[in-house]
Amino acid sequence: MARRRRNRFPERIDQVTITGLADKGFCVGKTPDGQVVFVEKVVPGDVVDVRPFKKKKKVLFAAPLAFHQRSEDRVEAFCEHFGVCGGCKWQEFSYAGQLREKDRIVRDALTRIGKVEVGEWEPILGSEKTSFYRNKLEFGVANRRWLTQEEVGTEITNEVPVIGFHKAGAYDKLIQIERCHLQHGPSNELRNGIRELAVKMEVEFFDMRERTGLFRQFMIRTTTTGQCMLVLAFFEDRQDDIQAFLTAVMEQFGEQITSLYYCINPKVNEYMMDLEMVHFAGSKAIEERLGHVRFNIGPKSFFQTNTRQGERLYEITADFAGLTGEENVYDLYTGIGSIGLFLARDCRQVVGIEEIAAAIEDAKVNATLNGIDNATFYAGQVRNILTDEFAQRHGKPDVLITDPPRAGMHPKVVEMLLELAAPVIVYVSCNPATQARDLAMMAEKYRVVRARAVDMFPQTSHVESVVRLELK
Repeated sequence: MARRRRNRFPERIDQVTITGLADKGFCVGKTPDGQVVFVEKVVPGDVVDVRPFKKKKKVLFAAPLAFHQRSEDRVEAFCEHFGVCGGCKWQEFSYAGQLREKDRIVRDALTRIGKVEVGEWEPILGSEKTSFYRNKLEFGVANRRWLTQEEVGTEITNEVPVIGFHKAGAYDKLIQIERCHLQHGPSNELRNGIRELAVKMEVEFFDMRERTGLFRQFMIRTTTTGQCMLVLAFFEDRQDDIQAFLTAVMEQFGEQITSLYYCINPKVNEYMMDLEMVHFAGSKAIEERLGHVRFNIGPKSFFQTNTRQGERLYEITADFAGLTGEENVYDLYTGIGSIGLFLARDCRQVVGIEEIAAAIEDAKVNATLNGIDNATFYAGQVRNILTDEFAQRHGKPDVLITDPPRAGMHPKVVEMLLELAAPVIVYVSCNPATQARDLAMMAEKYRVVRARAVDMFPQTSHVESVVRLELK
């Protein structure tokens, strides 16, 4: 029996014109004969020869070999770790170019994927800050660092304690980050200082391959109010060592740390939000503001990562909602109630639903913190809670806000929205493709009258999309 031939692709493709942004740091390119290629480490407007390295579902992925033409939108990257770190992808692409491409991505998703007719397209809202805009970062901790190609074979050792980011696509390779341009506040100073302290105290850094060691992860939250929360994760529950290390952290950096937590993570994966968070020192929460609303942020709280741009996103949501003070507002996928609480002063009542029970507890705390008494929150799957009985109990919505995760809304939720027939729906999305899919399913009853893209994450391919739907 003949063996099935493996997928083959050419060793080289010449004169690929890069036409637009794609996901995960790739750009879309086309060969002179029209073949589509996804290319890394280029920007729209480049013309390059490429080396394919992967084929997936008849699509080629490639790396640049030589440049024939460099884009007019090319700029110099501002971070020393750019091109190696798996974080920012578009530092060499001008911000004006990023906004142009992100606006196109949203428009293409709605009109080409969803076949949605949009009444009014509003210009994309760019971020006022294109660096140091994040309020939360998570870092890995390891006992060895990744060596660059130039360092391999030299006397430089990789056996160096590291707090940093994973190299793109490598679970067991960490890049030592000296200065990250993503997070404001004392993030860099604390990360580097705590690394030095751990080395001095001979704290064992995690071995990702052997799965041994103590210090495993480092998370930091900062706020525009000047507060800071640290969460340190340890692989083993060795309390004597943990307590001694955290005590030393507070002694040396306590003036900069508002809240300190730790957790034990013996799992294979690095996800921390399902772990017990143990409060060690300082306050149990830090405070942030979005416009007129104050929020208590805990170690597990979901909150807009770009605070200032999150505030502007909610202002657009409020504008699209067009509240007069008399409306019954449903807020689906409410998280810690951030959108609902932001709108509460301008409507009769808010009813929020969120899958994560801890987030709903945060929402209730934040309602009390702000003296908001016209907001009610429920924990559970939206598709299970949003029923006819629920609508009878709380009244049908005049305005419905939905801000689902990247997967979009469950088909049962879409069906229920069509049944509820709220006069106005404002759909906030972090994934224009799934938003377009959902809008297409709602087209029998709704028309999209306004749409606007919002850039929450400069230097990345991510983009938000806000639309206002009205009953036909």
